[in-house]
Amino acid sequence: MRRIGLAPALCAMVALLTGCGGEDGGSGPSLSAGPTPGATPGPAPSASACSLASRQAWARDALDEWYLFPDNIATGAQPSGYSTVDAYIDALVAPARALGRDRYFTYLTSIADENAYYEQGASAGFGFRLVYDEAARRVFVSETFEDTPALTAGIDRGAEILAIDGRLVGDLFASGGSFAVYNALGPPDPGLASIITFRTPEGAERTVTLQKADFALDPVSDRYGTQVLTSGGQRVGYINLRTFIDTAEPDLAAAFARFRAEGITQLIVDLRYNGGGLIRTAQALGNLMAADKAGQLFGEITFRPSKASENERFTFQPPAGAVAATRVAFIGTQDSASASELLINAFTPYLGTDMALVGTNTYGKPVGQIAVDRPECDDRLRVVALRTVNAAGQGDYYRGLATTVPVTCAASDDLTRPLGDPAEGMIATALQWLGGGTCTPISITATARASKARTGTPPTRRLLQPAQPTSTIERELPGAF
Repeated sequence: MRRIGLAPALCAMVALLTGCGGEDGGSGPSLSAGPTPGATPGPAPSASACSLASRQAWARDALDEWYLFPDNIATGAQPSGYSTVDAYIDALVAPARALGRDRYFTYLTSIADENAYYEQGASAGFGFRLVYDEAARRVFVSETFEDTPALTAGIDRGAEILAIDGRLVGDLFASGGSFAVYNALGPPDPGLASIITFRTPEGAERTVTLQKADFALDPVSDRYGTQVLTSGGQRVGYINLRTFIDTAEPDLAAAFARFRAEGITQLIVDLRYNGGGLIRTAQALGNLMAADKAGQLFGEITFRPSKASENERFTFQPPAGAVAATRVAFIGTQDSASASELLINAFTPYLGTDMALVGTNTYGKPVGQIAVDRPECDDRLRVVALRTVNAAGQGDYYRGLATTVPVTCAASDDLTRPLGDPAEGMIATALQWLGGGTCTPISITATARASKARTGTPPTRRLLQPAQPTSTIERELPGAF
């Protein structure tokens, strides 16, 4: 990765490609540059260096210099009117948020927490991901991560959570909606215990005490993350990627080595819950699918006019183990965002009607962040600073990729089947389309999260998460506890 001439605090900031020899990071849903090398919290600063006023001024200066939408910064927001840096940042970018351009994509986070997640998959919790049905007041497990308390206790995909610490889920919904359920599960503190009553997919009810613990997330599940599926006499390579982090790359390389050895060129790339992550990992996956596209344009990033010198075009660089994908079904939902959308968008000019978006519309985030670090305060400001386009110049998909992908196939997330099962609803639809079958197009207004604000029509089930994520895990692994 090429080094660029930026100030040290911004050295690894440019999304998608560059970083001063370090990692390209993201925070989801995000397209963003990653941790600045050596950007770990420094010694305790003086009170004045990390005072509220000092940190607010630092954040405002970064926005003034880099924000992609400089005309949409609230010039009247005064720092003295806000008791936290986060509240001040939210006020500054409120005009862009009102236009649907920055839906809490600009925020303050911890350098240490981000680095631990991107580099190691460091997580803490029970180890499952939850979805909820607001109308029915029910909560289900959409997936469970390996080597976690939840899986050890027998809680896996399709289980229904009935009660938390003796409080029925239905009563929690009645008292405060999905946020009451979210709050009942508590913070991701190792050692924190909850009594969980659940019903297995087979109908058995059980009550267990779960204690939250640290665990290393496996971005490509050893249970179902890589499969070779057979349908109608055709062999299809299946990849389920939970998040774009460094530790995914060896598993992805191994999967495609297998696909290449078996002559597989039709793929299902399952990104249904993937909220984003490292752009370098998105590139790595794209390169593994593009053995026939070496040197061709993958995409482009552009900054505000005053930062146009940072604009960059980048090409496919397939490794020796890549396959030349001929037909690809990308599985996505309203929770598939950023790096997931970047990957799908990159193939649209090349595959055209030989690729399909299967599931629902995606989140709609065609912009990316940079990382501006202040190590002495353990502050990392993620600033929306760039937009992304594919080789055909297609971008600005704020209403989701169903507005731009030539072929879409509506399908439901079937919790009665394991992920990777060819009979699971979204996978079955993908296989049907790959085999030459027809499908029902995705309804954009009914499923896009961006459209929800306009139509008021949410999907039936949504990942359980706060209105505004505050941690790396909440952003990169929506619905995870």
